[in-house]
This record gives sequence, structure tokens and C-alpha cells, in this order.
Amino acid sequence: MTDTILDRANVVAAGSATTREDAIREAGELLVAAGAVDPGYVDSMRAREETVSTFMGNGLAIPHGTNESKDEIKRSALSFIRYSSPLDWGGEEVRFVVGIAGQNNEHLDILSKIAIIFSEEDDVQKLLDAPDADALYALLGDVNE
Repeated sequence: MTDTILDRANVVAAGSATTREDAIREAGELLVAAGAVDPGYVDSMRAREETVSTFMGNGLAIPHGTNESKDEIKRSALSFIRYSSPLDWGGEEVRFVVGIAGQNNEHLDILSKIAIIFSEEDDVQKLLDAPDADALYALLGDVNE
């Protein structure tokens, strides 16, 4: 086990999803594969999206589970997926989907780090321009500090 919030294996430079629901599943399955959450957590990510959009602006959505799904989280973790074409996220365009699982309110700290990265258009452009997942991971390194 590691204290790393974002593992290199959870950074995908070219996501395959074409819909919001598939993107949530894609982000959630990375968290499951990392051993961070139980499969039921992915269902709660979809359930939350049905009640409130996780679109954050600047092409970013951060799907995460409901409060009732906290027992499904084994450790705090992120998944980060970039899409080559914008996804329709309830009428908004999304190019980045960050799946998040946080234990003990750690997700609030994680969310603030992601928000800082995405608050600067220059930083968002760097993420769009990054040639591969290694470059994306390097740009996102601050979330692990």
C-alpha cells in the first residue's frame, strides 16, 4: 500500500468513453483496479451524478461517490482521464474526468489541489497539450504532496 493519491497507472491520456455515464464508469474502474475502492463505489459515483452535476468548469468534471458509499473506500485515491473530444456533461463540455475517493474528508484537500490546477487557463492548456500520460502525471504531481 502506498500513500500516493494519484498513481501513474491511474492517469489515462486518451479515454475511451463517449458519454458521461461511460466516463464515470471508466474513472471508477481505475479506482477499483488500484485497490482503492470496492466495485459498489462506482455505482454511487453514478448515483451522485444523477442528483448533482460534478462539472467544475474549465473542461473538468470530478465524479465521486455519495456520503453513503464511504464504507466502499479502502484508501484515498484519484484517477485522471483526458478525452481527445469533449464529452457532453449535462450540457457542458468536459475534456478531463477526475475520479475521486477520499477517506476521512481527505477528498476536500484533494479537491482543492485539483481546483488550483484547473483555475489557471495556462495550466489547463498544458494538460490539453501534454503528449502522453507520463507528461500528464508530471503536471499533476502536486496532488501527491
